[in-house]
Amino acid sequence: MIREHLLKEIEKKRAELLQIVMANGMTSHITIELSQELDHLLIQYQKQRLRAVAGDE
Repeated sequence: MIREHLLKEIEKKRAELLQIVMANGMTSHITIELSQELDHLLIQYQKQRLRAVAGDE
């Protein structure tokens, strides 16, 4: 996934998560599931950044 697309997906998932938290609370199953999905996207983004930095050195 290219970096710009990944950033858009992160922002979309973050907004979705905030809506779910407001509607269902912090400990609901769907909140935890979406939070884990956001975590996965953030990890992907960090890995891409690390690869880019390592490639520049």
